[in-house]
Amino acid sequence: MDFRSYCSESAQVLERTAAHVGEQRIAAAIDLVAGAIAQRRAVLICGNGGSASDAMHITGEFVGRFLKERPAFKVICLSADPAVLTAWANDYGYETVFARQVEAYAEPGGLLIGLSTSGNSPNVVAAFAAARKHGLKTLAFTGEGGGKLAPLADVLLDVPSRATPLIQQAHICLYHYLCEQVEARCAA
Repeated sequence: MDFRSYCSESAQVLERTAAHVGEQRIAAAIDLVAGAIAQRRAVLICGNGGSASDAMHITGEFVGRFLKERPAFKVICLSADPAVLTAWANDYGYETVFARQVEAYAEPGGLLIGLSTSGNSPNVVAAFAAARKHGLKTLAFTGEGGGKLAPLADVLLDVPSRATPLIQQAHICLYHYLCEQVEARCAA
C-alpha cells in the first residue's frame, strides 16, 4: 500500500468512528471524566504497549494542560510506574498489575479509563472488574465491538476497525477531543 492509500484508509476509519461513536456516546464519556474531575476524584488510566503510551499521553494532557492554563486535574497513569509494575508482576503476575493499583487509588466517584485495541487485555479487564468492585465508573477505548471490556464499561468508545494502528490513530482523535471538551468544562 502506498502512502496516499494508507492516509485515505486512516481517514475512512476516522469517518466511520465519528458515525459509529456518535455525539451521544462521546458526550457520555465527557460527562464521566468531567464529573470525576469536578468532584476532585482520581481518574485512573491504563493500557499496554502503544495503549500504555496513550494512557501516559492522556495523563499528561490532564495533569499539565491541553489548551488552557488551569489548575492540574487529578489523573494517574497506572502504566507509568515501572517499580510498581515490575514488583507486582514479578511476585503475583502481570494480569493483576492494574487491578492492584485500582485497589490502591480507588475513590467513590472516581473513574477508570482503559485502552485496549482488542478489548481483551487480561490486565485491563481485571482492572475494570476491580473498578466495579470499588465503585468506580469505567470508560473503555477499544477496537470494534469492545471485546471483554464492553460489558464492564459504563461508556464504550469502540473504533470500527480490527487494525491496531488504525484503532490507535482513532483513539488519539477521540481522546484529544475528550481532553478539549473536559478542559473547556472544568477549567471555566
